[in-house]
Amino acid sequence: MSLRLMVQGTSSDVGKSLLCTALCRIFARKGYRVAPFKSQNMALNSYVTSDGKEIGRAQGVQAEAAGVEATVDMNPILLKPKGDMTSQVVVRGVPLQDMSAVEYRQNYIPQALQVVKESLDRLRSEFEVLIIEGAGSPAEINLKSRDIANMKIAELADAPVILVADIDRGGVFASIVGTLELLEAAERNRVKGFIINKFRGDIRLLAPGIDWLEKRTGIPVLGVVPYRRNLYIESEDSVVLDSLTAAAAGQNQIDVAVIRFPFISNFTDVDPLRFEPDVSLRFVADVDQLGMPDLVILPGTKNTVDDLVWLKRSGLAEAIRCRAKDGRVLGICGGYQMLGSRLFDPDFVESDLPELEGLGLLDVTTRFLPQKTTVQAQGTVLTLPAQSAVLSGLPVEGYEIHMGQSERGKRVAPFCRLESENGRKQEEGAVNETGTVIGTYLHGILHNDSFRRILLDQIRIGKGLAPLETTVSNHRRRQEAFDEWADTVETELDMERLFSIMKMFEERSVIK
Repeated sequence: MSLRLMVQGTSSDVGKSLLCTALCRIFARKGYRVAPFKSQNMALNSYVTSDGKEIGRAQGVQAEAAGVEATVDMNPILLKPKGDMTSQVVVRGVPLQDMSAVEYRQNYIPQALQVVKESLDRLRSEFEVLIIEGAGSPAEINLKSRDIANMKIAELADAPVILVADIDRGGVFASIVGTLELLEAAERNRVKGFIINKFRGDIRLLAPGIDWLEKRTGIPVLGVVPYRRNLYIESEDSVVLDSLTAAAAGQNQIDVAVIRFPFISNFTDVDPLRFEPDVSLRFVADVDQLGMPDLVILPGTKNTVDDLVWLKRSGLAEAIRCRAKDGRVLGICGGYQMLGSRLFDPDFVESDLPELEGLGLLDVTTRFLPQKTTVQAQGTVLTLPAQSAVLSGLPVEGYEIHMGQSERGKRVAPFCRLESENGRKQEEGAVNETGTVIGTYLHGILHNDSFRRILLDQIRIGKGLAPLETTVSNHRRRQEAFDEWADTVETELDMERLFSIMKMFEERSVIK
């Protein structure tokens, strides 16, 4: 048996993922073997497990906070949107097929529920504590009949539910009471506490509202968690990018512009740049915002072809080509594919266009294939030309998630030599003749401290600035962030009461 807790929200983006991350860390520090679980996740930020399977990035991060290896059981169903009505359905880490929302709900949900149940049962047998994350809201009336993410999962796990509400967006008491009113009696009985999240201000001003809420519902408020800025914990939802999208560069010495594609994915690749002391990091979705950045990054995308078409129509494609003459450009995964001369899609894997011209900044062609590559990899940067020569020989590691294969022409050099966890060895990526344009399939390339700092220092030298001697440790900062966030949440929550709720449900399950 295991202790279980399910964290649900009154809506999306109330902070469920981050609270689950904190709880994973808190219980791990108490000596428990902890696992995160989210039955069905819809996200474009994904994580590759050590055996080359794909899950939602939030569960990978939560596993890291818990100090355990991430597995597909922690997120057995992953939906990766490819458009307004279609998603790639990933089951136990492997793409199944693209489905419309109607097709998925009507035809696949019963099979998905069985997959979810099997993963949940395995985790319950292997771990002492399960921190289960819901999705959206449990009170979506139009979705409840086919729910495999909220109350149905709480029932399967026989887990108590803590309901989280975001006070920063306003209407916190209405959202909590309204959610409860829309639940069935048995579902309401499973809700054993509330967490009010993202609070700013004097807690004394909130006390009358908390008293009213507890009297009205008979359910305790277990804590009020303060609004936190600049947590170095990766986000799953691209809504967080709104605060990083700016029309002008900041005051720091290196200006980095990341292209915010409509189908941007794995944007956490650039997270370490947020904490470099000399970098202004901004996300750009309009040609007027681009300006004259020192480095342009084309990140990953779930739909390379459609995002490339958008890039051209927006005017950003031509602006990037012009900027590449004096600045640097880095393309990662789908961004790498766009930098090439041509993209071929004869099997219509990505879109309904069989062929499309790329940006032409790299002598590379890409052919999309039905098979998906998902591997962790590590290796060494090869001997690079001209302005990237100083990067040569650096060790790098990361992961690949892509459905295309790229072929280099004569006017580029390979970027690195990689060995994947499955034993595959290859020369990967491409660099142009001047060393100013780099493309790679290696997600996480900027999480490599030496590579990131040396790349930035070369930009500094080109601007007549001295290189920085200090290097931000990505790994250390992540671990410190987990502990700092766990400290905050543990301080603000009534952990003794929370633990007693979990213990009560465990004992009830034993009796059953």
